Amino acid sequence: MQEHVLIAGATGLVGFAAMKHFATRGYKVTAVSRRKPFETFGARHVALDLTDRAACADTLSAMTDVTRVVYAALYEKPGLVAGWLEADQIETNRRMLENFFDPLEKVTPRLRHVSLLQGTKAYGAHVRPLAVPARENRSELKEQPNFYWDQESYIRTKQQGRDWHWTIFRPQIVFGFSLGAAMNLIPAIGVYAALLKEEGRPLCYPGGSSSVLEAVDADLLADAIAWAGVRDRQENAIFNITNGDVFVWKNVWSAIADALGMKPGPDAAMSLGAEMPRRAADWDAVKRKYDLVAPDMNAFVGESFHYADFTMAYGAAREVPAAIVSTIALRKAGFHDVIDTEEMFRKWFRLFQEKRLLPPC
Repeated sequence: MQEHVLIAGATGLVGFAAMKHFATRGYKVTAVSRRKPFETFGARHVALDLTDRAACADTLSAMTDVTRVVYAALYEKPGLVAGWLEADQIETNRRMLENFFDPLEKVTPRLRHVSLLQGTKAYGAHVRPLAVPARENRSELKEQPNFYWDQESYIRTKQQGRDWHWTIFRPQIVFGFSLGAAMNLIPAIGVYAALLKEEGRPLCYPGGSSSVLEAVDADLLADAIAWAGVRDRQENAIFNITNGDVFVWKNVWSAIADALGMKPGPDAAMSLGAEMPRRAADWDAVKRKYDLVAPDMNAFVGESFHYADFTMAYGAAREVPAAIVSTIALRKAGFHDVIDTEEMFRKWFRLFQEKRLLPPC
């Protein structure tokens, strides 16, 4: 039986990585997103706005041979962080999944697995210190409104009595390849670094107090998604996932600087979300100088400068508690892949340089 993998959110970090994983391994892949991905790796791309219920019904009701679904679509509001607490952000994300899955599940008798994405906001990481380590089915903050709970309830209800199963993954900070994503720190740091480098300055750390965090390589997450779809034990499951180590921004900063051909500089607190958009013309000048194919700053970085401020604790008045999740459930289930986080940073900056999206070292 030929597998047909349908991926929602193909221009995002996770969707792009999943599309690359399956398409480069010979699967039939259909990738849906409003914008066309930077590359498709042989996947078929279908332009689709998941907020348009009629368009979703028309497009998805024809995909009768789908066997796996990777739902990685996400709606975020301008400014990013404030929207995490707002009702319309929750409602839009709930409605997008319903618009996508309602017509699809009616016509896919061969469907056998659905992957859904959450994150550490399931544990209240955006509103409180995490109980370290945060564990699945124990540490959730379900009293805090969050589209995760609406989507999870919806997929649980849809699955009852059906032959397919679902897996929910909860990564912490995902790093990978995407353009214009809401939460991809590689282009955000890359643009910030390029502007400093043009001024002959070192790479200064712009955040506040560093806490202990965990990263997730997007390719590693795609490997886990693929594993979940064929794991021997067919059950509905929720898994935290990380690279397997921890990191502190200030401790990895020298490796990031080296990957970008720079020296680390002294700490220099700065709100990237506030300051970088003012330098859009400077980024355009860098693009021209190095003949880059990257788009303008907004289209390249999206809301990720705001995400950098959040993850780097810009403006924090005191030390930020560690944010650590347990990945024991995933290891016990059989997924053991890891990647060193410093190597991950080097990998992604090197790829952006090779693709002429960031200046060479």
